[in-house]
Amino acid sequence: MNLEKKFATAINCMDGRVQEPVIKWLKQKFAIDYVDTITEAGPNKLLAQALDSSKVNSIKKRVEISVKKHGSKIIAIIGHFDCAGNPVDKKTQIKQIKEGIKLIKTWGFKVDVIGAWVDSDWKLQEID
Repeated sequence: MNLEKKFATAINCMDGRVQEPVIKWLKQKFAIDYVDTITEAGPNKLLAQALDSSKVNSIKKRVEISVKKHGSKIIAIIGHFDCAGNPVDKKTQIKQIKEGIKLIKTWGFKVDVIGAWVDSDWKLQEID
């Protein structure tokens, strides 16, 4: 592992439209060199509901690799406008992001966990 490089982990939708804006935002906002991307269709819904334990465990294992092997210091869960995998309104998605943050924090990684929403102009807004 190259300790000089900084990593973040993005739990992001598989939608190709959101990949670049998320990576760019994380790199700029947090002075990150690389972003490990874990993709699922509507990951904020998947983590908030936690009904599919195999998918949740798969995400957790991939986050663990990013944190332990790459030294990722930030985990970001992302929701976005016009999501085919989670076709609900912004308010609902933001609530899901917050629930996802709570779940990820229970996994015990000693890193910052944040959320972000990608709007119709592909701009990110951090979720408190």
